[in-house]
Amino acid sequence: SLQLVNKLVSSGYFILSDNISNASQIDEVLKAGKAQLVVSIQPNFAAEFQKQGVASVQLNADASEPNTASILTAYASAIISDFAAENSGMPQQTLVSVQSRMLYNPDLKSVFMFVPGTMALILMLITAMMTSISIAREKEMGTMEVLLVSPLKPWQIVLGKVFPYIGLGFANALLIIILGYFVFMLPLRGSMLLLLLVTLLFIILALSLGILISTVSKTQQVAMFLSMFALLLPTILLSGFIFPIENMPVPLQWLSLIMPPRWFISALKTIMIKGEGLAFVYKEILVMLGMTIAFLSLSIKKFKIRL
Repeated sequence: SLQLVNKLVSSGYFILSDNISNASQIDEVLKAGKAQLVVSIQPNFAAEFQKQGVASVQLNADASEPNTASILTAYASAIISDFAAENSGMPQQTLVSVQSRMLYNPDLKSVFMFVPGTMALILMLITAMMTSISIAREKEMGTMEVLLVSPLKPWQIVLGKVFPYIGLGFANALLIIILGYFVFMLPLRGSMLLLLLVTLLFIILALSLGILISTVSKTQQVAMFLSMFALLLPTILLSGFIFPIENMPVPLQWLSLIMPPRWFISALKTIMIKGEGLAFVYKEILVMLGMTIAFLSLSIKKFKIRL
């Protein structure tokens, strides 16, 4: 068994851990996102492999990311098969039985990956793009003077531009959740209240980002271009929606840390698919809350009281 462990660790995709001793701890590790695949080797593996010629290994994968789970289980199975062939002397026969256990998504449905990602993409683009042209439109139409001579303070004008779109974005989010549950059969295993609160926070975050783009743009065309360039491609490529973040080059992995959709998608999957509560998504909530405060603060600071 030590040879098998060394072969898995030497591949660079697995690490040795002595903190897991039972099945419940395996579930906790996968729920917390500390690992995507846990290889469980039975205690009498070496004795059965040498005496009986047959042994078993269990692969426990987090299938909330079906593509990643399939790749990791296939790779682990190949390593185990090579180990069995090298030690049995019979390459045509695999003496190690590999049992795969796909948690949260046993059927490996791709909808478990696409619905949360699509939800983040739609909310980010619609809400941020709608707000990005709001102040820029006021500048182009010449109505900014009316706002500037009013008794309203800059932060009141900025917040006034944000709040009307919160209801529209929240309605879109509810529609996506309903369609995901009834049409695509996406489970809602966690707290609905927590899911709605996280969604509301992300909507406010997207709106604050749109306001920031609007305050630094002089025309609607510039605001639209910046919102598309700064939101569309990063949301698709760097949020983990299509490409697993773990497979990206290290610089892109660091860059993805400042992408709001990455944290929202992670929280969505943890609540909806894994059925976990606040204790498992507090990090994502704190990051999104910090980004919201930062974007709103920058928007108020960049807001010019003179034309």
